[in-house]
Amino acid sequence: MTRAFLLSCAVLALAACREDGTASLPEPVTMTAEAVGHFCQMELLEHPGPKAQVFLDGLPYPLFFSQVRDAIAYDRMPEQSHMIAAIYVSDMGWSGATWEDPGADNWILASVAHYVVGSDLVGGMETPELVPFAAPEAAHAFIARHGGEVLGLEAVTDDMVLAPVVFESDIGIDDDGDFEQRLRALSRGQEG
Repeated sequence: MTRAFLLSCAVLALAACREDGTASLPEPVTMTAEAVGHFCQMELLEHPGPKAQVFLDGLPYPLFFSQVRDAIAYDRMPEQSHMIAAIYVSDMGWSGATWEDPGADNWILASVAHYVVGSDLVGGMETPELVPFAAPEAAHAFIARHGGEVLGLEAVTDDMVLAPVVFESDIGIDDDGDFEQRLRALSRGQEG
């Protein structure tokens, strides 16, 4: 009878953990000098702005991202080999966070962050950034200095993270004009 009771308690405890949803989440890791961006393979500390880390099911270490925008884009692309267990982003409202040094341990779940979209600051890869905050008041204080609007993650559209970024220096440049010529030159180089 005692064994059956203990087994029942264990089953109930596991069920409670699954319903809670947070018991199975991996803990964020400290960003160190060895952390490199998943897409760019560059050291994160060399780039300003908020960072992100994505944990994949079954893998012990996260993928780091030089920009929050890149982590959200990764989440929305269908090509992943593993399910995503958790995404953490830098809380830019943390007392020690600056644009040049967003902090190493001030991680919050991406799903609960308040994002400033459309500010005058760019992320670590020099593209528009989703600037995350734990508190909406901190996000509004940031907007007063840098512009933008506050959105929850569910309101961030795919275009905000997946669309190509057009730089002012690219306007008027027609890369396709000499595409065939470059392709032929490459083909000739392989034949020789």
